[in-house]
Amino acid sequence: MNTEITSAPSLMEEAKPTFSFHPKKFMLWLTIAAITMSFAGWTSAYLVRRAEGNWLEFEIPMIFWYSTGVLLVSSLFMHLSVRAAKKDQFGQLKTAISITFALGLVFLYLQVEGFYELVHQKLFLVGNPAVSFFDVLIFIHGLHIISGLIVLIFAFVAAWRMQIHAKKRDRIEMAAMYWHFLDALWLYLFIFLLNFR
Repeated sequence: MNTEITSAPSLMEEAKPTFSFHPKKFMLWLTIAAITMSFAGWTSAYLVRRAEGNWLEFEIPMIFWYSTGVLLVSSLFMHLSVRAAKKDQFGQLKTAISITFALGLVFLYLQVEGFYELVHQKLFLVGNPAVSFFDVLIFIHGLHIISGLIVLIFAFVAAWRMQIHAKKRDRIEMAAMYWHFLDALWLYLFIFLLNFR
């Protein structure tokens, strides 16, 4: 009888924790993978079209260098927002998100100004495939930056409502992951376009 009782607990041992992945983070990773594959395809098409000839090289306006610097600084403030959330520094969290958002707007403004500079140089969307690809790639990335800004708005509202703190950081961490990805994507595009004009 005693042996049955002592052996019973072995049947009732707690199940070992299984690997689990936050569903929203999983969706974010899928989104990042899809965007990455899309841009890989577009840049591959760029190289194929470039090899066919009728490709007029042009100088990339300096303002695109400035916009790159702005985006890199925005990533720094995005990192600071996550760090502030870990320390429950709510004022710094809201400030860092706000600055990241403002720098994202500045980036978009500089990109638009870059388009105008190309037009002033008589480099239009139609006519030169090099300019066409350049404009389309930058425009599509700009649309993704707008989606990143929307994500930042939701993160700021959550921070304002005290829904982001040291024990609940999923929202700010996902916002940061997406923003850093968009920054890295721009760096890839910019370096690519500099080397394959």
